[in-house]
Amino acid sequence: MPDSATPSLLTVRVLNKRIEAQGICSLELVAADGRQLPAFSAGAHIDLHLPNGLVRQYSLCNAPDERQRYLVAVLRDPNSRGGSAAVHEQLEQGDVLQISEPRNHFQLVPTEHAILLGGGIGITPILCMAERLAQTHAQFEMHYCTREPACTAFQPRIAASSFAERVSYHHDNGSPEQKLDARVTLGFPETGKHLFVCGPQGFMDWVIGTARELGWAEGNIHREYFAAAAVDTSADDGFQIKIASTGAVLMVQKDQAVTQVMEAHGVSVAISCEQGVCGTCLTRVLEGNIDHRDVFLTDAERARNDQFTPCVSRAQPGCRMLVLDL
Repeated sequence: MPDSATPSLLTVRVLNKRIEAQGICSLELVAADGRQLPAFSAGAHIDLHLPNGLVRQYSLCNAPDERQRYLVAVLRDPNSRGGSAAVHEQLEQGDVLQISEPRNHFQLVPTEHAILLGGGIGITPILCMAERLAQTHAQFEMHYCTREPACTAFQPRIAASSFAERVSYHHDNGSPEQKLDARVTLGFPETGKHLFVCGPQGFMDWVIGTARELGWAEGNIHREYFAAAAVDTSADDGFQIKIASTGAVLMVQKDQAVTQVMEAHGVSVAISCEQGVCGTCLTRVLEGNIDHRDVFLTDAERARNDQFTPCVSRAQPGCRMLVLDL
């Protein structure tokens, strides 16, 4: 069960804001008091508390041995719910804001050979992983997939890196021979070979589906989604949640998220992405059948039916109540 206490926040200053590619800007953040920032590991992310009141998660993409700064990159989403628009339109160099300490749900595990696959802005945690693997002299290859070169961030940085020769670029609008062939890139499974993939839903589904078709073990497939797929909510119905610690029973209407109902009734749970991606709001379920709509839990974790992401997940049709360990 997540800690319902308010997590500690860090105050940082935007040292630099740069355009990294078409529609992508980066923020270089330093501690407002000039001190070192908390250490982080490859694959970690932070929560940005934005000027418009929203909280959004962004992966750290600088080298994980750096303590003097954090670097994030943000794609300007044309369908933004306010997060990426605030970063691109409101934040400026010199601004002071609050962030969470780094958390990591996308760990870089020990491997004999790592295949790093980044789709679009999903390159951010992948780039951090490449930095770490290069530092430790590990065997790896990195594949960076974008629509076209103009949309490809951090090209000068990659070209100047110690691992530049291990990076292959693949563009949707490029020639057929340079496009990613997932079957060839992944190859047949080996015990010591691991896949790390991040990007849009369609890209992720294609890569992970190909790995499974090739016989890859689930334990060798590591992923982080940037957004959840759209869900048909037309058949949703209302249901109740029961707070185990107090016995309070709350009604969740068909057009409400569980987190909305809990917040309205003073039941505290940490939330961030509100899309079932980050796992911040993960809550233990004591009774009831869950309709999982997240992309955070694994299939095995979902099958246990003992935790859910209340920002998007609900009770299954026919289940009238979920009892929450809160």
